[in-house]
Amino acid sequence: MELQQIVKDRSITTLYQPILSLKDGKVFGYEALTRGPETSPLYAPLPLFEEAERSGLLYSLDRLAREKAIQDSLAVTDKELLFLNLSARILHDPLFVPGRTLELLERRGLRPYNVVFEITERDSIGDFAAAQRILDHYRQQGYRIAVDDAGAGYSSLQAVAELQPDFIKADRSLVKDLHLHKKKEYIVETLLEFAQKLNIDMIAEGIEKTEELMKLTRMGVHFGQGFLLGRPGRERTVLTEDLRECILTHRRKHDTTGSTWSIGDLASPCGEFKPTVQISEVAGYFKQNIHAQGAAIVSDGVPIGLIMRERLFQQLAGQYGFSLFWNRSIDQLMDPRPLIVDELTPVEQVSQLATSRDIQNLYDLVLITRKGSFTGAASIRSILECITNARMESAKVASPLTGLPGNIQIHRELNKRLTEGRRFSVIYADLDFFKWYNDRYGFQKGDQLIQFTADCIQQAIGVLGKPHDFVGHIGGDDFIAITSCDDPEKLCGEVIRRFEQGVPLFYEQKDWSYVEDRSGNRIESTGVTISLSLIVCGQAGQVTADQISQAAAKLKKLSKQAKGSIFCSDYLETAYSNNSGS
Repeated sequence: MELQQIVKDRSITTLYQPILSLKDGKVFGYEALTRGPETSPLYAPLPLFEEAERSGLLYSLDRLAREKAIQDSLAVTDKELLFLNLSARILHDPLFVPGRTLELLERRGLRPYNVVFEITERDSIGDFAAAQRILDHYRQQGYRIAVDDAGAGYSSLQAVAELQPDFIKADRSLVKDLHLHKKKEYIVETLLEFAQKLNIDMIAEGIEKTEELMKLTRMGVHFGQGFLLGRPGRERTVLTEDLRECILTHRRKHDTTGSTWSIGDLASPCGEFKPTVQISEVAGYFKQNIHAQGAAIVSDGVPIGLIMRERLFQQLAGQYGFSLFWNRSIDQLMDPRPLIVDELTPVEQVSQLATSRDIQNLYDLVLITRKGSFTGAASIRSILECITNARMESAKVASPLTGLPGNIQIHRELNKRLTEGRRFSVIYADLDFFKWYNDRYGFQKGDQLIQFTADCIQQAIGVLGKPHDFVGHIGGDDFIAITSCDDPEKLCGEVIRRFEQGVPLFYEQKDWSYVEDRSGNRIESTGVTISLSLIVCGQAGQVTADQISQAAAKLKKLSKQAKGSIFCSDYLETAYSNNSGS
């Protein structure tokens, strides 16, 4: 029998398909894919393993496939993983010996943490309790688990819930033309949210188009796999610069804008006609598609006009309308100046453009292009719904006391500045002796003092800052400002001036000569003061968030040693610390 001979001769080979990070474009791991002899009908994995199951050779083939995959593994660093397909049926094979894999790895110089076992069956595992026991044995040794075909059917979702894997792989059926189908997008979004809540990373399989890669990256999917990123082979993968830049660009949009969408995310299919098409044909289209609001008029792929359903039928319903227009070309009735925007334009900006149109065009579709070519349209309703949802999402993570952005948005904004590579400054602010004030005057007064502090920082930014400067509320009496202003020291001085000017109003009477620190030690002071830590990032591309955090901690310690409101500065571009007081 051919399969017996294949196993006996060990005449299978292993190809490796890369799995890449959709955060930085680096290789995260390789999936080992078994192939039979090239001239054999059993070359492809599906007929090969189906024949093994029929012949009772499934375990023998699986063991050989794993041995070959580990022996020739392309995963050569501690950070790269080797994904090994593991049939659900193998888990229940009486000859299955879990310890065998560890022996193979040791020969190759690999460790269990380099290996991910990928449960590949689309059908139900059957006995989840038994499978869980076996997989737990692997986990205890350091192996990780992935569930394949997530979203392809109920059984895969049940496998995720029951087996609690480290990775789920979104099925190719969901990834294919994801950018064209909102329903697929919603399913992937749901899967991603589900995975994140369970601390599971998602891998999108079958990425073959740049548009699919862009959409998945901007949605925040963790890893990707597919012919676009690398075909199965025996050589290590090097991603092209174009694709790497695509990943970096669109991941940056996800990390820095959070729920701020680009209009391309709202693009939906829209009828399109050449300008020479007869009006009768367009009218027929609207009669057959009763939900179509409008259609784009496109010449050589470029949108040049728009015809709205209501406007067309109003013209045809007028006196002599039918006889005048029915056989004329659609360019006679189209709007030759519709709102046309590039897919990367922020939704908020498109909303402003759309609502500034004449009243008769207020609810017209917005036409969307990619590099000048027509890709779809967005309705005013979808734009407003997106903005509303984004604001609701922002409100969820904002500080309930000050309404300022919270830690999620703070991290996104800081990452945005770091990746832009331009000079910016970070100001950390916190109140001295706030606990003393809170204990003495009560929580309500304490909350008012925190709100006052937030106002001081925002007002100073409004006077001396730039339009896109950012103020966030870390929590309690701690705040952060991220600014591109030319003179951040002057900005710090303005924050202190406003605080010092207004804080006396928060004391009912000054019948105290000292305050207490958090340890209860008495300290002579005029009351609550504000300390600012200013970190100037002159070469943002060479500065990390950890460096900023460490500098802030050092400056905070310095500022606490001085009396009164003060700011301390550190210039990371020159590693020179210039401490200034006010």
